[in-house]
Amino acid sequence: MILELADIRIQPGQQAAFEEAIQRGVATVIAHAKGFSGFKVNHSLESPERYVLMICWATLENHTVDFRQSDAFTQWRAIVGPFFAGPPTVEHFELVAKSS
Repeated sequence: MILELADIRIQPGQQAAFEEAIQRGVATVIAHAKGFSGFKVNHSLESPERYVLMICWATLENHTVDFRQSDAFTQWRAIVGPFFAGPPTVEHFELVAKSS
């Protein structure tokens, strides 16, 4: 299992519209991608324009190749991209330990 973590900054005052768009984008586009197995979106309390999107993928390639190099990525960016204040920072993580 691979965790994709995207640190997203949006334009001021767009929180409600962005939250609707990101949920719609995951439900209509990303949820159908090969290897997708779940997501979370968190909103910063201290920085109102900051969100963290966490997506679980079966493999790194499911995100970096199967999704990012597909038409689905273009569809996803068309939904959420207009809200971005700049390009998101995206990293991938492997699980080391977790609580029970």
